[in-house]
Amino acid sequence: MRFEGFEHLLSHYAKLTPDAPALRYENRALSYSSLYDAVIRRSSELRDTGKTCIGILSDGSIDCVVEIFSANLAGMQIVMLDASLDIAMLMQLIRYTDIDMLWGDEDLTEELLPALTGGVKDGEGRMLFFTSGTTARSKAVVLTDHSLCQSAWNGSAKLPLSPEDTLLCLLPLGHVFGFVCGLLWGLSCGSSVALGRGARHYLDDCDHYRPTAVSVVPMLMGFLLKQRCINPELRLILVGAGDCPAALLKSAAAAGLRVSFGYGLTETSSGVAISVSGDPFAMEICPDDTITIADDGEILIQAPTCMMQGYYKMPDDTAAVLKDGVFHTGDLGMFDADGKLHITGRKKDMLVLPDGTKIFLPEYEAPLMQALGSTELAVILREGRPALVFSGEADPGDISEKLRDLMRTLPRGQQIAEIIVTADPLPRTATGKIKRWELQQKVGNDK
Repeated sequence: MRFEGFEHLLSHYAKLTPDAPALRYENRALSYSSLYDAVIRRSSELRDTGKTCIGILSDGSIDCVVEIFSANLAGMQIVMLDASLDIAMLMQLIRYTDIDMLWGDEDLTEELLPALTGGVKDGEGRMLFFTSGTTARSKAVVLTDHSLCQSAWNGSAKLPLSPEDTLLCLLPLGHVFGFVCGLLWGLSCGSSVALGRGARHYLDDCDHYRPTAVSVVPMLMGFLLKQRCINPELRLILVGAGDCPAALLKSAAAAGLRVSFGYGLTETSSGVAISVSGDPFAMEICPDDTITIADDGEILIQAPTCMMQGYYKMPDDTAAVLKDGVFHTGDLGMFDADGKLHITGRKKDMLVLPDGTKIFLPEYEAPLMQALGSTELAVILREGRPALVFSGEADPGDISEKLRDLMRTLPRGQQIAEIIVTADPLPRTATGKIKRWELQQKVGNDK
């Protein structure tokens, strides 16, 4: 069923299946009627505060979900914040998005209180998610409860769940893929949503909740398969938010699992295409969306029900990618003979790692060039990890040694995993820019 917003969704199932389990977390559960009642009570309390914009430092719990829905019903603007960011960055984001109230860990919220602002005047229905990537480039994307519910319907029209299903949400609710495909997908189908208990429980959440479906990023799917954490009832894995190696999909198939691959963006309220049968990389377009391929191969999306309102306080950035209702993704793709969408690369200067993290290459490569004293290098993706291509005469061991201290400053998954030295010049445009996807196809294509 298509829902107009959070209140419509919650009230519908509170009346239709009041005693059915809606949310589970640890050993606690809320039925659909109990969830709706809790949201109504809390929304009244939030309305009485007079606050207008709440920042959610999500912990993925039932109380967190209740707070999100309640704030929406109270007419507040909601901003999803990543609690793992440093204090200075969180304060900057709080001021930028006009937050005047915080929810989350008490010690952390206490530390962030000095950054609170005077709130907003017109934030009702808005929900802001930050694009994943380096903090310097993250933007607050303005979505609404309406666009998010349309996205959940859009996906479930292609990949439906039933009230008998249990969807396990292992993804952070602070990212749109986790919120839509880990939470709203299940609730919009009247299913039970089991909220994952964090990274320390990845090994036993499947055994604890016995899900029939789970949404994951590629790296997490690989972990679950390698550690053999899959329960017998699990029949469906939805994977997205990053490149997924073909070998990983074969491992899932060998384990008897159905895997669907989804493509979407924060700007489109999550998924716009999804594979439902056969080749997991051959995706069908979701009902509300129209996708065309530009002359240069860029994927262009019209998603009138799910499209962002824009980047918060960034009209120029919005206008650069959203033109006459068409979103210019920066991704490259093609349609096969059956009309299925295939992602072939990325036009933008960024890599997307299997966990969904985005590396903006100009920022990433600048210190590499400084450390090596050369501009004849580029970073590509090989087997889900960053690889350095160096043009010239050099020993890979010497390069590795020169980069050792720099790599220690980066998260392990973002460190250079391989060094490729070539005598060939890097492919460049007439203006001197590296043709990254030509290089990726030539050196880094691992599918």
